[in-house]
Amino acid sequence: MRAVIQRVLGAQVKVADRPVGTIEKGLLVYLSVGHGDTEQNAQFIADKLSNLRIFADSAGKMNLSVQDIGGKILLISNFTLYGDCRKGRRPGFDAAGLPEAAEALYEKVAELIGRSDVPVAKGSFGAYMQVSSVNDGPVNFLLDSSRLF
Repeated sequence: MRAVIQRVLGAQVKVADRPVGTIEKGLLVYLSVGHGDTEQNAQFIADKLSNLRIFADSAGKMNLSVQDIGGKILLISNFTLYGDCRKGRRPGFDAAGLPEAAEALYEKVAELIGRSDVPVAKGSFGAYMQVSSVNDGPVNFLLDSSRLF
């Protein structure tokens, strides 16, 4: 699994111009499932998202997690994170997981985050979505459950 993590002051996702998920301070996370990903990968991602210390403490250091600050996570499915742009001019998506398996693991990540008492809002899997956010910092991180980066 791969994720782009953004620390935000607020974020919203719309489908067909209707809001389906909104958060205030927290994390906007774009999540992609790759071929061969399992529930173990989902557990790794969910644990990192709930506990990654990327919010400032009183000294201005990144020492607090989304859980620590009482924030929320907006989780957006995004298969393009497995897009391969190394050859040609059109990305290839061979490494992206098949939709049925990917949706189940996306939902599993949301469920596992919820179990850690971090509220989760979601986009609509497979839908065309419009995402807006106010990045805080900006602070952005890349995460890969295979630890490639």
